[in-house]
Amino acid sequence: MATVTSPTSVPGSVRLTHLAALDVKGADAEKFLQGQTSAQVSLANGRFAPLTCFCTPKGRMLANAQLLRLGDDHFRLLLSHTLLDSVASHLKKFAAFYRAELIPLPELTFIGVRDNDHALADKLSLAFPESVNTQVHNEHACVLRYPGERRWLVCLERDDQALSIDDSDDGRNAWQLDDIRNGLAWLTDAQQDHFLPQMLNWEALGGISFKKGCYTGQEVVARAHFRGQVKKRLMRAGVETHILPDIGATVVNSDNKPLGEVVSSAVAGPESAELLIVMNTKVAEEAIAVFLDEQPLHLLELPYAIERVDPEQMAVSLNT
Repeated sequence: MATVTSPTSVPGSVRLTHLAALDVKGADAEKFLQGQTSAQVSLANGRFAPLTCFCTPKGRMLANAQLLRLGDDHFRLLLSHTLLDSVASHLKKFAAFYRAELIPLPELTFIGVRDNDHALADKLSLAFPESVNTQVHNEHACVLRYPGERRWLVCLERDDQALSIDDSDDGRNAWQLDDIRNGLAWLTDAQQDHFLPQMLNWEALGGISFKKGCYTGQEVVARAHFRGQVKKRLMRAGVETHILPDIGATVVNSDNKPLGEVVSSAVAGPESAELLIVMNTKVAEEAIAVFLDEQPLHLLELPYAIERVDPEQMAVSLNT
């Protein structure tokens, strides 16, 4: 646990350490990924970068990721650095049957950018994209438009020490707080194999294609959607606290009955934090009082509706 203090001013560009990249290359890269991921892989066309996830046969998430295409036979998955090795090992079991190579890239440099850092854009010779979940790339870097008010994720092919980038925990906390306020949760190793994708609102963010063919876990994920069997959902909440809650911390009702668990947290103000929590949907539906470490939680709005968004339609809208 970290002590909660007042956040400092938000930097324009900050070095991010919670992400890593896994490249998939080869003549069968697209075919291989199509059988493993919730995304319609063909939608990743070098401009649209769909959200996606990988599941167990029981439909539980092994990782969620963003899928970029960097070439005809070259894809890149951006995911939590804590899951890089386990996801690579899991996928290698299937990649052996395809002309596809998995290349973990734990040392790539990730930079979170706000308000379009023109100096960085000029240095990389890239015009930052304006539509959420779109990408641009060249031999120096790939840039992804993030959800929220003018945010970009820059992935450098090599670390350029000449760049003036904030490398503080305060800067990274500010980026994490933006993720929370945009209802975007990145799964880590602490909760691998815990949640159906819908429990992280992944279909509401366009991270699940219900129009593609089979992939590992697809039957369970589809059944949960079409039969309305998802009883837990990602919710945003605030809490007054001196200590930043840990991932996996339990949320309870007034009778101390567990109703959910913390997925991510960030400092929001003096002695306050904001959280993303997977909780029983009754908490919101019935206005149930919930607590974390004996402190009351107050629910906050998410910036999107909890309803299915098809990535196919997202891709069409980007081309019109």
